[in-house]
Amino acid sequence: MSRCPDNLLERFQELFPAMNMEKPAPSEESAGEEDGADAAVPPPPPPPPCRKTEHAKVGYDLDAIVEPHQIEEAAKLLDHEGFAIDMITAVDWPDAEQFELVYDFMHFQAGTRVCVRTRIPRDRPEIATLAHIYPGANWHERETAEFYGIQFTGHPNPIHLLLPEDFVGYPLRKDFKPQPDPLLEP
Repeated sequence: MSRCPDNLLERFQELFPAMNMEKPAPSEESAGEEDGADAAVPPPPPPPPCRKTEHAKVGYDLDAIVEPHQIEEAAKLLDHEGFAIDMITAVDWPDAEQFELVYDFMHFQAGTRVCVRTRIPRDRPEIATLAHIYPGANWHERETAEFYGIQFTGHPNPIHLLLPEDFVGYPLRKDFKPQPDPLLEP
């Protein structure tokens, strides 16, 4: 079993070769530029899609970014390695027109935590369920569906968990506007 972050990092990079980061080639525009006071400072490079992190600083040991169609394979790898699912939630990025799904996994014996992230379009918020791999994902997915409007395709029981069946909207979306309660109106 490869519970340590180094081995998991290697396994993720083997499974998802597109995640391997190569240094980008200089563009034609930047190739002829000279360093000088007038030169614009380039933005920092994006973080690598799979990287070790400092557990003491961020609360997990490995941070992996996968494509939506790869989330099941990532979960299967972590399940095979003895990880349990701890949480599934989402982040609403309306300006980018995306939702970021955040999956947290933990290994009780090794004390290792892994965060797997993926992004889906806001106008078509759906992703495959993980309930067939981790039965405990059932409730997390139902809660995320209720509060963000994300559909988990193949979910065995996609009914409301916390909100009333007649609730209108998704309260954790950043553009949510609550409906007035007629019982509270004077």
